[in-house]
Amino acid sequence: MCGFVGFIGNSNVSSLVIDALQAIQHRGQDSAGIGIVSENGFFLHKDLGYAANALEKVSYTGAGAAIGHVRYPTIGGGIREDAQPFFSRQPGVMMVHNGNLINFKELKQQLKRHSVNLSSNCDVEPILYLFCLEMMKIREEGHTVFDAVIALKETYKYIKGAYSVAFAMILDGKPTLVCTRDPYGIRPAVWGEKNGEYMCASESVCLDAIDFEIKGEIASGEAMFFRAGEEPQTHLIEKRGKAPCIFENIYFARPDSVYNNRSIYMTRMDLGRVLGEELIAKKVDVDVVVPVPDTSIPAALEISRVIGKPFSEGLIKNRYSARTFIMPTQSIRENALRLKLNPIKAQIKDKKVLLVDDSIVRGTTLKRMVRLLKEKGKAKEIHVAIHCPPVLNPCFYGIDMSVQEDLIAHRKSVKLGLGTKKVLDLKDQRQLEQAVAEHLGADSVTYLSMEGTNKVFGTERCAACFDGDYKVEIDKQSIDEIRNDRIGISCGFNRVNT
Repeated sequence: MCGFVGFIGNSNVSSLVIDALQAIQHRGQDSAGIGIVSENGFFLHKDLGYAANALEKVSYTGAGAAIGHVRYPTIGGGIREDAQPFFSRQPGVMMVHNGNLINFKELKQQLKRHSVNLSSNCDVEPILYLFCLEMMKIREEGHTVFDAVIALKETYKYIKGAYSVAFAMILDGKPTLVCTRDPYGIRPAVWGEKNGEYMCASESVCLDAIDFEIKGEIASGEAMFFRAGEEPQTHLIEKRGKAPCIFENIYFARPDSVYNNRSIYMTRMDLGRVLGEELIAKKVDVDVVVPVPDTSIPAALEISRVIGKPFSEGLIKNRYSARTFIMPTQSIRENALRLKLNPIKAQIKDKKVLLVDDSIVRGTTLKRMVRLLKEKGKAKEIHVAIHCPPVLNPCFYGIDMSVQEDLIAHRKSVKLGLGTKKVLDLKDQRQLEQAVAEHLGADSVTYLSMEGTNKVFGTERCAACFDGDYKVEIDKQSIDEIRNDRIGISCGFNRVNT
């Protein structure tokens, strides 16, 4: 999962992109980059670190099209060579993306047959070069929007996975910004306008940050072409359905974002409301509701209202700490957690605490959190409430949980003899909850049921991590390649060898 921004306008191109990138810094902390296409030529700068630091020396005040990126890797590592954007000199394209290709190594071999050798392990690079090869087949220079549409349609035939892509190039003799989305619309992309200038981005907060009006989303399988002072053009590339990622709503997106035309904050409140009703049915007895800051706060507020128990900030977050989920290894995540959260003893001592979190993926950080509240906070009991179902299945579409053995719900379900089930009924879920509670050292665990999840989201979404319904088919070889890549990152191999 990453974050991108695209902008086209008449002035202050770099400063607007860098400001917008800081609004989505939560989507990637490893590296940041910016690429600019203007009538004067091309500019590219990228480096490790946060956007404000990596891009602090970039200053371009002229007109043009620019793309920016913040990265957290789900293929490749956190090294500078894997940072985005990527640039192809022929015919001259800057490109960024958010998502994950499931056939990266296959595409790498395909490009080798055309004497194109990749310089990174970042999966936007094969998209870029495949697109450029198709463009050069059409003509050697003077490319048009029509050429780009044809080239995208050909490129879509080869790339498999979930992705939103933004790129900048000269089309019809003019700087042009393009944003396109995968055939199911799994990964997000929005666009907006201000005084004839345009922006596209991974999240709507980018547009809010620089006072652009949000116009809508890039539709599944469509591409939008933007030029300053002109009406955008929309072209259908390939559409197979509509399946926006459910985990964007649960964890990844900022609460003040709008995703799939719906407020993230309100969606999380809806999840809390349904989970509160399920907690009542399960007869979970608590004294106080405490969220794990920050993503679970809206759900915890609504749970508090539904079950009639007070809400308390029993855990205080260090606002200068980074998001632990998107850190590359478990040891780094655990060390960061020590600095990230601290309990308020006066709010939880001798109380039965309902600890609300957005999800349990690996389970190790939440286990430490339960111990922290019991040992340091002196809580009487800890009952964990999770406002999503058990994560039983790996994600291959851009969320860094592609190694199934890492998933605590999967491991426990296997031990319970439920390992063949991609989704659990309520009876099986209750067995799993007990096993996970024992592992965490909690008095109980309650996941939101799949039925409750469908009340909030309906069935027009990608929830493969919960129900095993993969919209884009993936074969065993590709699964093994992705799994081995992530295991290498966790062990530090990729950072050493690439």
